[in-house]
Amino acid sequence: MADGDNGVASLPLKPRFGDLLLREETRQNGAKMQVDVSSKDSFKERLQFYFIKNQRSSLRVRVFYFSLSVLSCILYISRVLSDSGEHQHTCFGCTYQNYTLLGINWASIIWVERNKTLWAVQVSVAVICLFIRILLTYLRYKKLICILFIITSPQWPRPESCIFYRPLRNLFIPVFLKCWLAKRALENMINDLHRATHWTQSAMSNQVLILISTIVCLIFTFICGVEHLQRAGGKLTVFDSFYFCIVTFSTVGFGDVVPDIWPSKLLVVIMIIVALMVLPIQIEDLAYLWMERQKSGGDYSRQRAETERHVVLCVSSIKIDLLMDFLNEFYAHPRLQEYYVIILCPTELDASVRRVLRIPMWSHRVIYLQGSALKDQDLVRAKLDNAEACFILTCRCEADRNAADYQTILRAWAVKDFAPSCPLFVQILKPENKFHVKFADHIVCEEEFKYAMLALNCICPATSSFITLLVHTSQGLEGQHSPSDWHRIYGKCSGNEVYSIVLKESVFFSEYEGKSFSYASLNAYNKYGICLIGVCPEDTKSILLNPGPQHIMKPLDVCFYISLTKEEESCFKTQAACTDSPMTQPPTNSAVTSMGTMAIDVQDISIPSSLGPSLSTETNISETRRANMVPVLEVTDSRSFQTGNQLSDQSKSPCQYSSGDECSDCYIKGYPPNLPYMGSSLILCHLRKAKTPKCCMRLEKFLSKACNHKDDDDVRAYGLKNKLIIVSAETAGNSLYNFILPLRASYRPQNELWPIVLLLEKEPDAELLETVCWFPMIYYLLGSIDSLDDLLRCGVSFAANMVVVDRESSMSAEEDYMADAKIIVNVQNLFRLFSGLNIITELTHPANMRFMQFCAKDCHSLEFSKLEKKEKEKGSNLSFIFRLPFAAGKVFSISMLDTLLYQSFVKDYMITITRLLLGLETTPKSGFLCALRIKEEDLCIQTYGTLYQVLSTTVGDIPIGIYRTESQKVQPPESPQSQTSDKVSVFDEEEQPQFLQCEFPDSNVHTHSLRRKSLQWASNLLGPWHAERDADRLSQHRDVLLSCSERQELTELVKNRMQNLGLSTRGYDELNINLSSHSYALINPSPDTQLELNDIVYIIRKDPISLELNGTDNRKNSKRSGTHIIERNQL
Repeated sequence: MADGDNGVASLPLKPRFGDLLLREETRQNGAKMQVDVSSKDSFKERLQFYFIKNQRSSLRVRVFYFSLSVLSCILYISRVLSDSGEHQHTCFGCTYQNYTLLGINWASIIWVERNKTLWAVQVSVAVICLFIRILLTYLRYKKLICILFIITSPQWPRPESCIFYRPLRNLFIPVFLKCWLAKRALENMINDLHRATHWTQSAMSNQVLILISTIVCLIFTFICGVEHLQRAGGKLTVFDSFYFCIVTFSTVGFGDVVPDIWPSKLLVVIMIIVALMVLPIQIEDLAYLWMERQKSGGDYSRQRAETERHVVLCVSSIKIDLLMDFLNEFYAHPRLQEYYVIILCPTELDASVRRVLRIPMWSHRVIYLQGSALKDQDLVRAKLDNAEACFILTCRCEADRNAADYQTILRAWAVKDFAPSCPLFVQILKPENKFHVKFADHIVCEEEFKYAMLALNCICPATSSFITLLVHTSQGLEGQHSPSDWHRIYGKCSGNEVYSIVLKESVFFSEYEGKSFSYASLNAYNKYGICLIGVCPEDTKSILLNPGPQHIMKPLDVCFYISLTKEEESCFKTQAACTDSPMTQPPTNSAVTSMGTMAIDVQDISIPSSLGPSLSTETNISETRRANMVPVLEVTDSRSFQTGNQLSDQSKSPCQYSSGDECSDCYIKGYPPNLPYMGSSLILCHLRKAKTPKCCMRLEKFLSKACNHKDDDDVRAYGLKNKLIIVSAETAGNSLYNFILPLRASYRPQNELWPIVLLLEKEPDAELLETVCWFPMIYYLLGSIDSLDDLLRCGVSFAANMVVVDRESSMSAEEDYMADAKIIVNVQNLFRLFSGLNIITELTHPANMRFMQFCAKDCHSLEFSKLEKKEKEKGSNLSFIFRLPFAAGKVFSISMLDTLLYQSFVKDYMITITRLLLGLETTPKSGFLCALRIKEEDLCIQTYGTLYQVLSTTVGDIPIGIYRTESQKVQPPESPQSQTSDKVSVFDEEEQPQFLQCEFPDSNVHTHSLRRKSLQWASNLLGPWHAERDADRLSQHRDVLLSCSERQELTELVKNRMQNLGLSTRGYDELNINLSSHSYALINPSPDTQLELNDIVYIIRKDPISLELNGTDNRKNSKRSGTHIIERNQL
């Protein structure tokens, strides 16, 4: 409260007029508020306070005045309807006089007939309106201005003037013009309503209200004016006037009702001119507001927000690829079909995005709002406080990725401040910025996942493709109409996803309560074709991947499994719900067992002797005998499996963990002492006893004699030139720590600690060098991928893997898809120069992967491109999976992992499981992802189902997929020309007689000559086709010769450069372009899938540290129990 000297205080919402005059206290909402009015305030000031300054009381006055104006118009219509027009019109109490002028009798226009009651009501209303107008004018203006305003009022002459002079009682007064005063009062009333109640009405609705009121006033004025003027001519009723008005304004003009006197015609002309002047201006304002609203997107009403479910997507700029990825993944889940998506973006809609949002599939479910997440009014428009979730995405095309993260951080803070209870899903680019949004429910750091995937691709091929397929929602229908076998099985397996269910509620796993995890995983796979990969125990609430046979399944454990369909949507759940009988054997043709049934003979399994004494039985499978169908392979449940050797020989087993934390004389196991940024993952790694000097990390000094304190073991490891990993990047940021971390994890065997060379264009930061100097065999070289000399100096000629990271400076380009141009051309050069090198490339846009290892005349790539287009036409969001570089894991785009954040809305465990698979996070007793190569001595296992049994029962590993490499045929599988050429086989035998003569010299020459003549006759009959075929063959031979000569030139070029640099060419292999094979990853294949030589099996290996600790505890317990037994015997 304030005194009167300081001005007027804030007013209560509902003051009373008597309280203001008597200076009494007023109360609002139970709170005492006293309004002190100074004694110096005059009576006029008090009236101003009530009628003008106070919002609520002023609103009441305007509502009352608007009601009186509308009532005046209604009374005028009542007077018109009650006027019969039979009597001669004259002044009240006077004789009739003829006022004919210009051919018009003005008496019927000047004088009207009123009954006494109607006249009294009209006069009363007019007096009240006059009093209000005088009072408001007096309070707002000076006295002189007040008098002039009353005299020049548009309502003059006024109805109240007849009070002073009785003959004027029948005088016509155009009261219908008060409709314009009512329109003005309505506008003022709406403005006061906004100020008084803080009700926000859009400018669009306000302009629509003004336009409607203007049209109503024009029509009402036209009707009343024409009706009254026509009293002097052919009389028209109110309805006839209304009909004539609508016909005239609509430009129809039937002509059946027309004015017949010139005053009426003049009024029509005036009204048309006024309408043409007023209406276009207001319509233009309305159109402008409509266009602005289309740009801003309008509002999402509170009523819809309370009755419908919606999520908010906050982005700095919306692109068509980003939008379609989000919509396809979000609406792929059945329970999200009724959700609405509100897009909140500060920029205007792109033309392509606008076209997409007009598609009926998205137009009624996606609403675009132009606004900022930093403004509360925009968050109110999006009804964020009622939203089910809020997704905040970062623009990865920004040149400064830190600046993009800063914008995301501010958006996350603003959303959390506005709606603390709204679940928040945040996407961050740089890992050092993740710490600022740790309060979010789900966070995906792009560079963390990107570098971890690129690192695992070096030791587990196609890990990026495997994870990408696993986090995408698909029904596994891609490639099912292709004639190629690998297309069908690859497309089918790509539909596998990770699902979860509580053990006691599951039909799949409830029977394994009290059993070990390995037992449950093996039997569930054999029985239902699903792969149990992890659990979340009730006591720890932490997800464990393959906790091993030591974990016993409990009723409240959450099981995570890989399957084509969710258990709740499978036929097993339906059967269990319909019948209360005990669970019986499921049919083999069900939705889940369609993945395959265990087609093996339990008694005829050949196991190599290297698997340990527990499986030393050597029997052979009869190839001619049909395998027995065993849907469930029962194995003895044991809580402590006997751990044998791995299938693939390793120099040092990862299970060997010494109590002194030393793996060798040089390396120890421990946590990195220096973390590059806040929030870095703490993972037990292979470390050096002493950090590497920075001069030894520089590859030039390390290989030269300039560095005298280099480690002999590192020199020996690098000198072996075995499986060198080269990483080409523009700068060495903190994100490179996540590339090194999975490759130096403690659970990796020591023979997999391959040297890592960082090929950097800029000098690395001192903080990063201080972090990575504790890891063994980490080097860097200043250079560029553009330079062949830099590539040769860093050892590309004998490297096994080359990782090309996307350049941050080239992520933004004038044409979006040109951002990858430089990397694609550089990788193409590498591919031509070093074809035996495994090149793993990161791209900004997934659509550019078709240019990787591009060959214009490669018929296989062309056919796969056609297959991709067919799948895209069918509406598949996984059409890119048939591109050979993606299937083989040679190319990766971080935008493919956007679905990981979207899928976490339904599957909140997906981010954690992905981090565990990539090695970005470790949990005690949780396993890790590794690879197992099938060698020739392992082929006796024959099927993937048998391998699953062997691994789970011997070493406790869980296989989850296969990486397979197959040789390509001469003709692509889909080429119709190949089928035609196979049918026409007579020409293929044209060259056979020469071979037959060489192989069978004693054969009949006459027979061969006759056959040759018949072939020549057939060739002449179809001469043009044969000539074209021969031309194609000659062209192919010419291309082969050219490619051979090109390879020789490239070989000589590389060798000359190596000699000029003083490098030995002994480690450089001859370039052999190998385009005769393709690779792909199969997720959770069927049990009867045949194993092939050099297949790489993805397995989740149990934690070796927890296994060692459990073994130590068991030995201690056994010693303790043995001591108790001895003491008891002594007693």
